[in-house]
Amino acid sequence: MKIVKLTGTIELLSGLHIGSGDDTMKIGGIDNGVIKDVNTDKPYIPGSSLKGKMRSLLEWHIGVVGIGDGNPFHSKLINNAIFNDSSKKTEAQTLLKLFGDKEGAFGITRINVGDCQLSDESQDKVLSEAKYENVINRQKGTAEQPRQTERVPSGVTFKFYIRVKILDDKEEESLKKMVEKGLDLVQDDYLGGSGSRGYGRVQFIDRKWE
Repeated sequence: MKIVKLTGTIELLSGLHIGSGDDTMKIGGIDNGVIKDVNTDKPYIPGSSLKGKMRSLLEWHIGVVGIGDGNPFHSKLINNAIFNDSSKKTEAQTLLKLFGDKEGAFGITRINVGDCQLSDESQDKVLSEAKYENVINRQKGTAEQPRQTERVPSGVTFKFYIRVKILDDKEEESLKKMVEKGLDLVQDDYLGGSGSRGYGRVQFIDRKWE
């Protein structure tokens, strides 16, 4: 076995909100805060958020979402009629090797996505903005239920680290390509919450395999 690593930078093209899970309402403060490092009080992007988004979008890309009843794709579905296309079946098997299979048919999970910490260049930037959200009353045309959502502003950058276990050298290229495709799909979609409102537009730059 060997481990290869993909490193690079996540650049925010619009404000990013990944919630902290703190539902406490603070008088005069932010209602919906972003997740922060408890030691530095600076925002970061959890590896689980990036990994989960990659897997979800890859399942849509391969076309396996409709056969799983809303659950993550797994190997018990591999004999579905949609896999009469051998190339689709190969992609689906690579997905399960990379991200793991709850049935355990493809061995250990190959991918490890680390938490994405602020880059050195962004340490001294403004790291928080408050954006007001509200609901429009359809009859009156007025804004109601105002709430502040915290975002990490556009222009802030984070470092990302993705490690992939290679158990068979013949699989290395296909696993690497799927990781890259997952990042491309996130880049074309969004990361975090409220993507339909323009949040979470990112790009992955300076990618390098080691």
